[in-house]
Amino acid sequence: MLLFLLCVKIFLARLCDVSIGTIRIILVGKGKSVLAFFVAFIEICIWFSVARDAIAGTIDSPWIMIAYAGGYATGTLVGTRLSQKIVKGNFAVQVITSEKNDKMIDAIRKEGYAVSVVDVKGRDTENEKYMMFIEIDKKNFDHLQSLIKKLDSKAFIVVNETKYVQNGFIK
Repeated sequence: MLLFLLCVKIFLARLCDVSIGTIRIILVGKGKSVLAFFVAFIEICIWFSVARDAIAGTIDSPWIMIAYAGGYATGTLVGTRLSQKIVKGNFAVQVITSEKNDKMIDAIRKEGYAVSVVDVKGRDTENEKYMMFIEIDKKNFDHLQSLIKKLDSKAFIVVNETKYVQNGFIK
């Protein structure tokens, strides 16, 4: 019974500290260093307590290693899912159309997206295209992507996570 409780404690603690660590990494990437500092402190306090119990414990069993690794793996999954839900962000979407298509731009704008457009030429110099720049809240990406695919199934789409935005309109 003692081994079982120790394994549960280790598993749950690793799940928590790794989930928190995943969010910390995202915060660092977004330049939120002060918040990441506090999150890191909590993360390492949890990690230290569980690592101490797992390594220096009086019980020697492979189940401790399995609980430790299982908590780590599960924490990675949970942390990723949590970060998708709670960490807000923007995407910079660049779309190169397969051909000039003013109706596509109008349709995207009608859906509430701000679009900046530049004329571009593809590999074939006769084939003029548009490059659209669209800054969106990442929660709207699936909608925008399906809209673009519906309007131009051959459109080339590039998406980057945006670290900082000033001014403009974002849906």
